[in-house]
Parts: sequence; C-alpha cells; structure tokens
Amino acid sequence: MTKADIAEKIQQKSEFSKKDSAEILEALFSIMKTTLESGEKLKIAGFGNFEIKQKKDRKGRNPQTGETITIKARRVLSFKPSMVLRNAINRNK
Repeated sequence: MTKADIAEKIQQKSEFSKKDSAEILEALFSIMKTTLESGEKLKIAGFGNFEIKQKKDRKGRNPQTGETITIKARRVLSFKPSMVLRNAINRNK
C-alpha cells in the first residue's frame, strides 16, 4: 500500500476531498518524522510504539575478504506493535 492508496482510503471514509486527504496524511507523517528525529517516543494507542534506539560501535566482518571492520554507532527506528494490532493480525490466520 502506498501513501496515495492511504490518502484514497481516508477520502473514502471521510468527507474530505482527495487533495485534503493527501495534505492530512503528509502533515501526519511530517509530525511523526519531526517527533522521532528529536528523539521522542511516538505512542499511538491501539497501533503501537515507535522509538529511536542508539546502537553502539561493533565489530563486523567483510564477507568477501574476511577483514574485520568496525561498524559505526548509529540510531535506528524501532516499532513495537500494540496487543490490539497483534491480535488483529493473528486473528486472520
């Protein structure tokens, strides 16, 4: 599913025009991005939690040469789904 598909679904389930739906979606993603960039946790009830985690430097190995290298520290995005979302996904099995 793409952003355009999501905007279309918003338009179908609301009284917003297609343009307004796309703008709302872009605003939502912008707020989410800004929140996560600042290091804040993002909690959406019934959906899940987004969080930035700090990874430390670690040793790795180049698979082609076998050379040991250092993988630099970085920040990664972590998502933990809520129990509501987990149950909804597993209910369809």
